[in-house]
Amino acid sequence: MGERLEDAVGTFLRDADAVFDEYENGYVDADAALSVLESHIEDLRDEYEG
Repeated sequence: MGERLEDAVGTFLRDADAVFDEYENGYVDADAALSVLESHIEDLRDEYEG
């Protein structure tokens, strides 16, 4: 795995954890959490397909 992809995976995991934490703490509803996760997945996919 290239360094850029490793960074992208690390960023994705950090951001995904933040979304789960916000959801579990009641700061966002399920629809908002899924929307944010979808955005993070798209960013990771773009970096992978790059």
